[in-house]
Amino acid sequence: MTTYSSDFLRLLSERGYIHQTTDAEGLDALAAKEIVTGYIGFDATAPSLHVGSLVQIMMLRRMQQAGHKPIVLMGGGTTKVGDPSFKAEERKLLDDEAIAANIAGIRKVFERFLTFGDGPTDAVLVDNAAWLDKLEYLPFLREVGRHFSVNRMLTFDSVQLRLEREQSLSFLEFNYMIMQAYDFLELSRRQGCRLQMGGSDQWGNIINGVELCRRADGTEVFAVTTPLITTADGAKMGKTAQGAVWLNADGPDGYRLSAYDYWQFWRNTADADVAKFARLFTDLPLDEIARLEGLQGADINQAKIVLATEATALLHGREAADAAAATATATFAGGGSGEALPRIETGGEIGLLAALVGLGFCASNGEAKRKVAEGAVKLDGEPVSDSAAVISVPSERKLSLGKKKHGLLLP
Repeated sequence: MTTYSSDFLRLLSERGYIHQTTDAEGLDALAAKEIVTGYIGFDATAPSLHVGSLVQIMMLRRMQQAGHKPIVLMGGGTTKVGDPSFKAEERKLLDDEAIAANIAGIRKVFERFLTFGDGPTDAVLVDNAAWLDKLEYLPFLREVGRHFSVNRMLTFDSVQLRLEREQSLSFLEFNYMIMQAYDFLELSRRQGCRLQMGGSDQWGNIINGVELCRRADGTEVFAVTTPLITTADGAKMGKTAQGAVWLNADGPDGYRLSAYDYWQFWRNTADADVAKFARLFTDLPLDEIARLEGLQGADINQAKIVLATEATALLHGREAADAAAATATATFAGGGSGEALPRIETGGEIGLLAALVGLGFCASNGEAKRKVAEGAVKLDGEPVSDSAAVISVPSERKLSLGKKKHGLLLP
């Protein structure tokens, strides 16, 4: 492991965030002597970010913890174009109203992880629509476009993958990488931003920005990317059979996840991933993580509970995290029904399929019917085999799907 003199890069290195850097020695020296302003961009394609974005959010948090200034760049402008990076098809285009609504939902998450304000290390949230919406095409081509080589852009992995598959890559999407580079130039000019961070799949786009700042203004800026975060079995972290693990607890149907279900996601971490995820996704001290890493056998479950509770506390608050842990204990150990379980009011009765969908256990009646046929559904601990059943709810009842999904039916 490289030894760094700055608290910032040392912190990123010790916790496993660094994959690539443009000039590690130069950035290390800069971060050791002054406050560095750095950013990560997030496009507003949905009302919530999912857990796949969490490593980037934590990078901004680490930056602030080390005494530097993070910028959250919302892609109000770039969302209108779409990032072609490693996508199989063109992104659905959203209108201004939908993008604004998505940004409003997303910004709530950042307020949990960062301190915003006017201080030298306080985070700021910026929307790239502020400059992209005002660009004039001919001046942009003359002032910015001339710095880009199409030959080189065609060599980027994200573009090559689409071309090799003979999948459409529109001129609209091809412009995305130029716009992202231009973001770095604008933030350098407006905010004194010297660093862009992102996932390893963004390396080519980020390098474009580094080079544009040098060519256009003679400014030295830097880049850091994170490795692709995978689970012990090689799967992309955050991908589950149930779909995306959303970071918002409220919002439109299909784009939210309760604190309890978020806690359960982390509790279900594979043994081999506990220490890695604790370093990346919690503020636990490294010596405590080392202790958890040394646990064996059944004791590893205690480490998973610590991981789940600490990760949930960062996003949903300590009270919600503790409530989720208590609910899990009551549900699995004591056979009870903790306060954090999802619940719906029934008015006295409800169809079984409607209950499974209403609690968020299934996305449709068809899926719910299949789960019943598989014998995966229980009511108050007893199997239910009739998908047409209407449940009488004179008092609180517990409906379960498999071993890990439980909810309450209220009168």
